[in-house]
Amino acid sequence: MVTIFNLRLEIVALALAALWVPIAAFLAWRGASQSRQARQLAGHAKAIGALLAAAPSRPMLITPDREIDAEPALLRELGSPEARHFADLGHADGLAPEDLAALDSELAAAALGPGRIARTVRVQSSGRLFEVRGGPAPPPSPPGSVLLWIADCSTAEHSRADTAAQLAATQQALGSLTLLIEAAPFPMWVRGGDLNLALVNRAFVTAVEADSAEEVVARGIELADGGAEGATRALTDGAAIERVRPATIRGERRTLRIVDVPLPNGAVAGYATDIQELENARGELERYVESQRELSDRMTAGAVQFDPDRTLSFYNRPFAILSQIEPDWLDDAPEFDRLLERMRENHRLPEVRDFPEWKAERRGWFTSAEEVHEEEWILANGDHLRVVGQPLPDGGLRLIFEDRTEQVRLSSARDTLLRVRTATFDNLFEGVAVFASDGRLYLWNRRFGDFWNLDEQWLAEHPRVDELVPAFAGRLVNPTAAARLRELVRTATTERRGEQGRLSLADGRHFAFAAVPLPDGNALFTMVDVTDSSRIEAALRERAEALEQADRVRTDFVANMSYELRTPLTSIGGFAEMLNDGYAGDLSGSAKDYVAAILESVSRLSRLIDNVLDLTQGAKGDVVLERERVDLAGLVRSVADGMEPTAKAKRLRFKVVIGEGTGSIQGDHRRLRESLEHVLRNAIAYTDKGEVRLVTRGDPANAEILISDTGPGLAPEHQTRVFERFTRFGESRGEAALGLGLPLTRQFVEAHGGTVQLSSTPGQGTSVLITLPRGSR
Repeated sequence: MVTIFNLRLEIVALALAALWVPIAAFLAWRGASQSRQARQLAGHAKAIGALLAAAPSRPMLITPDREIDAEPALLRELGSPEARHFADLGHADGLAPEDLAALDSELAAAALGPGRIARTVRVQSSGRLFEVRGGPAPPPSPPGSVLLWIADCSTAEHSRADTAAQLAATQQALGSLTLLIEAAPFPMWVRGGDLNLALVNRAFVTAVEADSAEEVVARGIELADGGAEGATRALTDGAAIERVRPATIRGERRTLRIVDVPLPNGAVAGYATDIQELENARGELERYVESQRELSDRMTAGAVQFDPDRTLSFYNRPFAILSQIEPDWLDDAPEFDRLLERMRENHRLPEVRDFPEWKAERRGWFTSAEEVHEEEWILANGDHLRVVGQPLPDGGLRLIFEDRTEQVRLSSARDTLLRVRTATFDNLFEGVAVFASDGRLYLWNRRFGDFWNLDEQWLAEHPRVDELVPAFAGRLVNPTAAARLRELVRTATTERRGEQGRLSLADGRHFAFAAVPLPDGNALFTMVDVTDSSRIEAALRERAEALEQADRVRTDFVANMSYELRTPLTSIGGFAEMLNDGYAGDLSGSAKDYVAAILESVSRLSRLIDNVLDLTQGAKGDVVLERERVDLAGLVRSVADGMEPTAKAKRLRFKVVIGEGTGSIQGDHRRLRESLEHVLRNAIAYTDKGEVRLVTRGDPANAEILISDTGPGLAPEHQTRVFERFTRFGESRGEAALGLGLPLTRQFVEAHGGTVQLSSTPGQGTSVLITLPRGSR
């Protein structure tokens, strides 16, 4: 059994051995295959390592807990060779804080989703720029890891910045140049290699009256005839070509200066400027020169001009006449010395002892440093010439000859007139002084100096009025009044306004003065001694004051007497009324007539006393009015009815016309009634035959009452006095003879704010117009 067991065991061993051989062979083959794969992977790893080393971007793995895995060389370039954690990249030499913070935010976003990172960061220590790109790391990296690819872009970034800056500058310059060309006020264009227009500016489009630059280029519209001719010559000569051509611009014929400039690329640029104004100016200059020549021929002064070589280049007709030289001889352009010699032959030079030396001195004017030489030439025949020599910048000389013979004669005559004037001024009774516009004493007479006791030598220095004021003040009663004299001179010279007044001197004399502006801007100051007239005026003033005082005394006396007369008159009237009423018994027929006469006289005398009182009160301004509505038409009718019997008694026609616009006014009924009665009473009293008319009219503002008569009228010298108190003219009796009516009428009417106007013609009658305002004053 043992044998069988052993045999089975051997069989099993053989079976296992037979089975192990293929397994061993398989394992040997698998090991060899893995060894080859390992060698291949190592080769791939070396290749990938070499590629990574040569790649512009290098990787950095950042785990979810911010651990970093990167090459030491990359960490050194990032300024953090010892960094193990992401935060270590931001120390003093590492990444800029703002870049690290922005990158940290993007890492957090990329770790949570499919976000991509793209950023440029800067190393603080070296200033180098690195471009960072990346996203979530692929397996087998832990979830939340981020794989970054970091590339050094400093050189590229600087190159790109420089290129961008150059491009921007170029674009800006090109844009500015384009804007400049487009905004140029004159046409500009560019022609291509075929010499056709390729580019035009706005001024070109406007000049040819096209709608757009594209239209001009498409249609080939030329600015002037022969447009490409200059461009062809410019390309052939290789230089700018300038030409002048006529053109029609905006419907107007203009002259253009056209310039074509060849460009290196075979194109031709051009521009055109409008020289029409220049051509006009050139023509205007030529006409101006010709007009100046014509003007110089019409001048009274002679003029000649010499070139630097001393030959005559210009002369005018007055010079030929003054020098008595034929124009044909002057047209041959003689030399300076020859001209002087010819003038000497014609006796048109002054007589001198050494003519060659004198001529040499005048020849020296050509090179003289002085700007102007001026001389007075007195000729043998008595003519007086003023000669002005002006050296010219080019070495020439201009001479101007002015014939002053007539001026010298006039000056002599003026000197004679001045002497006559001085003699006349010195013998005037008035003191006369003339002050210039600057306040200086320009002219005076002897009496002016005597009035103020001024020294003649000091006055000859022509002092200013400010200097004269202290001298004036010492002679015046009121020294401060001297300042007024200064103000008078200023007013007359500056404001051109005259004034007058009086001055009192300390010695008792009085002067009337006047300051008058003169046409030449000066001021005339005159003084007249009015001492005697002042004394007479003072005496007349005292007499007038005495008369006024007497008038006031008379007025007060009349007023007082009127009051005193009123008391007995009242008693007489009262007793007469009692007698008339039968208190003392029945009266006989003659006694009643006597009492009636007494009452009528009392009434008349009372009215006269009232008028006198009103007149004296009005003279003092004490008139008091009662304001009420007055029916003017009714008032006029009432007054007319009361006056009609008196008019009929004198066989006068009495006509009353009440106008529609009469209306009513605000005023004192009694005063207005008395005013009308006074005027009517005067008209009836002074009219012996004919008629008396009373007419009323009015408008919304005023009412008018016209009273006219056919009496004898008043002489013109009497018409101004009819309104004076106690004045009468002609032979009249009753109240009119006292001269109270018209003065009282004017007084009452003016108190109402109205006016009284009288007009009279001797032999034809008198009319009085009363105007009253509607409202109260």
